[in-house]
Amino acid sequence: MPEEKDHRQDAKAPRKDLSDLEERLASSIVDAAIKVHTSLGPGLLESVYETCLAYELEKRGHRAQRQVQLPIRCDTLTLDAGLRMDLVIDAAVVVELKSVEHLLPVHHAQLLTYLKFSGMRLGFLLNFNVSLMKDGITRKILQRSESRPGATP
Repeated sequence: MPEEKDHRQDAKAPRKDLSDLEERLASSIVDAAIKVHTSLGPGLLESVYETCLAYELEKRGHRAQRQVQLPIRCDTLTLDAGLRMDLVIDAAVVVELKSVEHLLPVHHAQLLTYLKFSGMRLGFLLNFNVSLMKDGITRKILQRSESRPGATP
């Protein structure tokens, strides 16, 4: 019987499918999230964490766009359906913030949808309503074939 592999991945562990630049950016996002969580603790509104995380990332030299509109494209039709990505970091990473007791499958699906429609490959789902921030970090990477060619945030 073949041995099963553990497919869970640590949020800070390097990945072979990202460039060194993407890895450094991912590490900076995780470190900033941990710093914000250590400072504020759990139990606040998502908007508080969004503001503080954007500020922390900007202090580190990153461009943090908040509430980035994401249109939906269906054939030749473009819809502004009210989709907003919480944070887009350096026009390369989608960060979706939550402050909930438990992440649900719909939260993961939301991040994947944002990645596909934006054309970005790397995203984080950060739940700040946890005792230890490391338990609230989920990192998603789309393979190039999964993202929509020509999509723009």
